[in-house]
Amino acid sequence: MSSELLAWLTEPARAESGDGGPGIHLADDRGGWVFHPYTELAASARRVAGSLAALGVRPGDVVCVLLPTGLPCLSSLFGVWAAGATVCLIPPPAFAAQAEYVEHAAGIVEQCAPAVTITDEHLAPMTAQVLAAAGADREPWIWHDDGEEAVVRASGGPALLQFTSGSSSRPRGVRVAWANLEANIRLILDRLGWRAGDAAASWLPLHHDMGLIGCLLAPVSAQGDVWLMRPEQFIRDPARWLRTFAVAAHTAAPPFAFAYAVRRLGERLADLDLSAWRNAIVGAEPIDPRVLERFAELAAPAGFSPGVYLPSYGLAEATLAVTVHSPGTRVPTVRVDTGDLRFGHPVTIDATREFASAERIDDSEDGWVVGCGHPGDGVGVAIVDEEGKPLPDGHLGEIEVTGPSVAGGYHAGRTGSTRFTPDGLRTADAGFFHQGELFVLGRMGDSLKAHGRSVYMEDLEAKVVSATGIAREKCAVVGVGGGGEASVTLFAEKAAGAWVEDATRALRGALSDEVVITVVVGGSGLISRTSSGKPKRRHMWEQLRSGGLKNARVLGPADVTTGRPV
Repeated sequence: MSSELLAWLTEPARAESGDGGPGIHLADDRGGWVFHPYTELAASARRVAGSLAALGVRPGDVVCVLLPTGLPCLSSLFGVWAAGATVCLIPPPAFAAQAEYVEHAAGIVEQCAPAVTITDEHLAPMTAQVLAAAGADREPWIWHDDGEEAVVRASGGPALLQFTSGSSSRPRGVRVAWANLEANIRLILDRLGWRAGDAAASWLPLHHDMGLIGCLLAPVSAQGDVWLMRPEQFIRDPARWLRTFAVAAHTAAPPFAFAYAVRRLGERLADLDLSAWRNAIVGAEPIDPRVLERFAELAAPAGFSPGVYLPSYGLAEATLAVTVHSPGTRVPTVRVDTGDLRFGHPVTIDATREFASAERIDDSEDGWVVGCGHPGDGVGVAIVDEEGKPLPDGHLGEIEVTGPSVAGGYHAGRTGSTRFTPDGLRTADAGFFHQGELFVLGRMGDSLKAHGRSVYMEDLEAKVVSATGIAREKCAVVGVGGGGEASVTLFAEKAAGAWVEDATRALRGALSDEVVITVVVGGSGLISRTSSGKPKRRHMWEQLRSGGLKNARVLGPADVTTGRPV
């Protein structure tokens, strides 16, 4: 069933008092906003659907969309659905080298085998390269919405092919059914406490599940106003996103958004009007409570409350949200003894505190983890051991998810570290429950075993940040195991200096003496990231081993010609 998400394409919300009605506000490149009411967007989508039908697109076909956030992208997304087809949003080119981008996008197209790929005139040459690299014999279709309006058709397949970000491997397309999508959006709106007349705002890319489902489809299904920016617009002017919360109540964002706003705006956060802001779902990367608390402290005079934060856990294979913290309840924060983590064993908690309490966390303290809420209605979450047997609360294990949001598997028979099993979704994420709250430690594939302990790369990065003051997004740690030897490599976008010794000392304190430590320094761009900002650890290790890192300086004794990345 897709009626809940598609009904508005036939009967969009209309104005009640001559104000144009609800709709989507798109940021332009002059600092303003262009408003498109839902009546206009629905008509545009139906015209795109008519053009797609004329091109031979039928219900059940896959249509790829390679466009940045804007009216053509929105019109295409909903136009594909109006045509009864399955949509796949391909990330537009950003900061990656052209050859790397073409290879990545072509891998998506090859898996999708789309009937049509939609783009615009500006991106048409690049899109043509992508299609050629994928072996497709079709030219891209340039978006326009001047065709005949079509009647909205019933879907003939899944709603989405949502491609994972590919932080540890080649991206895989998750087959998200309409039932998955509707269940997850109901969970999100319920946790947000969405009210009639509410609005949302976002700068996240629409090819990312949090940007697409959490920040666009959820409010659109409720026919609420949405304020949308492109990621590069947020980077240029983060205050522009924040100013929307004079009227918008909801958003979703990674912790990076708040750290970046603090770095760019600092004390000027107090001059904003954030009085309408009720909820911010926070996830997609490890959550450092100090980052969120610093933003809350600086933004308090603007009307911001720490209760806005809703730490969450989710993944594309479960559509998006799995757990979301409940508004109006205390966010638990615990300090884990990272030196005593053993899979299947109890987690040692050294300290607990209330989030955003008067007592600050010292910058030298690591191991602090924020609770990510409890499962929503109908969602099951268990912590299991290596054999899939449930573990008691307080034990470290793999997070397993069940429920109506769990997708039907990967497209084209792909497999990955996250596994779809008859018993549930084995996420390959490590975590534990404490007092009913889920705490997430990191990817099981992004960890090393040292003297029987599980050492997570996210924890090592946090230790480096605490010891050196390097911005979190300027460093990444890669673990390598194999051949009986373990090693870690710290990549840092920073010139060599006294901080290297501090970083090495912090890493050595968390690792056994047998683990070899290497530091690689360089300028901006040294750290390869996915389209959603996660470190591409395997790719960086392969580049280091092959000598493919440009303008990088290697410090340390590690032999990078052996072993394998974890």
